[in-house]
Amino acid sequence: MSDGRHAIAISDATVEINGHRIWNDVSVTVEPGEFVAVLGSNGAGKSTLLKVVLGLVPLRSGTATVCGRAPGEANADIGYLPQRRTFDESSRIRGVDVVRLGLDGSRWGVPLPRFGRDTSRARVDEVIELVGATEYARRPIGSLSGGEQQRLLIAQALVRKPRLLMLDEPLDSLDLPNQAGVAGLIQRICRDENVAVLLVAHDVNPILSYLDRVIYFAGHTAVSGSPREVITTETLSRLYGTEIEVIETRDGRLVVVGQPEAPFVHGHRHDHAH
Repeated sequence: MSDGRHAIAISDATVEINGHRIWNDVSVTVEPGEFVAVLGSNGAGKSTLLKVVLGLVPLRSGTATVCGRAPGEANADIGYLPQRRTFDESSRIRGVDVVRLGLDGSRWGVPLPRFGRDTSRARVDEVIELVGATEYARRPIGSLSGGEQQRLLIAQALVRKPRLLMLDEPLDSLDLPNQAGVAGLIQRICRDENVAVLLVAHDVNPILSYLDRVIYFAGHTAVSGSPREVITTETLSRLYGTEIEVIETRDGRLVVVGQPEAPFVHGHRHDHAH
């Protein structure tokens, strides 16, 4: 398969930032229509992956292509939702106008193709319906719940019909029912729009049943595969270079015990350290 058919293809990549080695010989691929979670302890290199894909961090060695082009050259094909907090309750901008902002990529520094006015209006309405937000899209976004706001921000990232959607911890501020709802929505977007989705997560459990693959960063490198292949005692012990235990609870959650950094413990959100 040629690189042009991968959404992301990174091979033998090394990254250094300010003289500090972040990646060492990292190789990952993401295919069109795949729902992939990016996991790992804080500082392990998860956010570096997004920056490499956007062309914001260069490789010291190795190769990378995004939608068949060099990183930074395919940004018009990328929908990107950075880490965020909820909108202030006093924010009066309507949800539909937040979605429309996705047609003007200067907000995130990503150049976008021009849309005609009629095409723009139709596409905005289409993605609002796709994420299930038609009922409340014309209300002030500050009056909406966190889950409703997040659906509209996902619509904003989708409005230009990207080939790759990157979401940086989009579930962090949501309660469990909304996490499940947004995860199901993202899985449906993958299927209906044939969009590759790269989702950085601190806790895999709310999205575990929806994922195609995970990419797990630790020890300056990464492994990828199905969640049940990667999140195992054997694989994570090898990746961290120390004894790690993965426990599956009765309700199917995966709990990782013994990591060098405590913040990333599946299923125990109260253990987060920021």
